[in-house]
Amino acid sequence: MSLPKINYPLFDVTIPSTDEKIKMRPFLVKEEKILLMAQTTGSAQDIVTSITQVVNNCIVGDININTLTTFDLEYLFIKLRARSVNNKIDVLYKDDEDGLQHKLEVDLDKIEISRDPEHNNNIKINDNLGLILRYPRTDMMKNLSEAKNEVDLYFEVVKNTIEKIYDADSVYNVSDYTEEELDEFLAALDVGSFKQVQKFLETMPKLKYEATYTNSLGNQKTITLSNLNDFFMLG
Repeated sequence: MSLPKINYPLFDVTIPSTDEKIKMRPFLVKEEKILLMAQTTGSAQDIVTSITQVVNNCIVGDININTLTTFDLEYLFIKLRARSVNNKIDVLYKDDEDGLQHKLEVDLDKIEISRDPEHNNNIKINDNLGLILRYPRTDMMKNLSEAKNEVDLYFEVVKNTIEKIYDADSVYNVSDYTEEELDEFLAALDVGSFKQVQKFLETMPKLKYEATYTNSLGNQKTITLSNLNDFFMLG
């Protein structure tokens, strides 16, 4: 006689970048093992890979994980963690006024995506030339592992956000050109336009949760948590 099968409750979650509603199941012991193994290595690349694998395992339906944005992945993992383990976590935060660590309770169900009204993906280089940018995607992460230092890493991120280049006559899909051609174009970009691309990355949608506490001096403080590292290390 075979052992009984376990039925898993499904829950709805909305992909932030597309507003598409999907179903997910909680992660299981086998996914917990993936997360723990990544945590023991201490490698940022391993952690991102493990989160991607776990989210992909738990999505019910035909969703290409590689097309999700990085903030989609973070948001889905937060909601997955809330349904799989507990929606409440404790975060330690060192206050810059009293120098002490304070324990903050965070409700993962209340974490949402913050959107900047000044965010813009259309970068005008001059009157006839411009860029159309896209959000960094999860499939970009494997390319970043080859970066030799933080400067190369940042330039790789910038390069991967350029989707199209346009002038007065044509629109050029970056996917139709080689890495070398794109590197050459990026190197010739003026500093002002490059800073606009930087602003696009800085203002793109991100996780947001405001936590309030009172320090030992009796002063009330509010801090904003905005990425996975702010909320928890895997576990």
